[in-house]
Amino acid sequence: MEVGMELGEGMEVGEPLHVAMTKWGERPHWEYDAVWLGTDDLGLWVGTPAGVRHHRPGLEFVSEVATVTLFPRERWWAATFHAPGIWCTAYVDMATPAVLDTTTGPAVVRAVDLDLDVIRRESGEWFVDDEDEFEEHQVLYGYPAEVVAAADAARHEVWAEATAGTGAFDGRAQEWLRLLADLGA
Repeated sequence: MEVGMELGEGMEVGEPLHVAMTKWGERPHWEYDAVWLGTDDLGLWVGTPAGVRHHRPGLEFVSEVATVTLFPRERWWAATFHAPGIWCTAYVDMATPAVLDTTTGPAVVRAVDLDLDVIRRESGEWFVDDEDEFEEHQVLYGYPAEVVAAADAARHEVWAEATAGTGAFDGRAQEWLRLLADLGA
């Protein structure tokens, strides 16, 4: 299993992989199939075409639009950017740093979702969501103090970059969405 997100050796653009998010305590959360797109200075990019089934206990949906997700190196968040056509254009989960497990096929990207989200509506407005859930789960699931601090710091980091249009929010996701479309995925 690769831990530091120094990834990519042996993976080819368009290669299938699986995304398996959990909640704290190894509780199942969203899972879906995707394709490897590549890496850049920020981290690992995966693509999910429209029509892919996303599922978690008690809920599932089929994606209406294509998305690309950045799993940044050693940072406490994952950002999904949506093609036009749904209510939001970016959805950022505060999450543990992602790990790419290449010990089995297909590869699996894993991270723990920590409830807090920073979201950009289709109108361009940014907002923070699920602060109440984050507070509840700190008590209910016993998040360690360092996890709470890391998630909160990540929220502030994402908010600053997102509202300034820097880092992952500088428009680069559009190039990754074009690559996904070029793959015909």
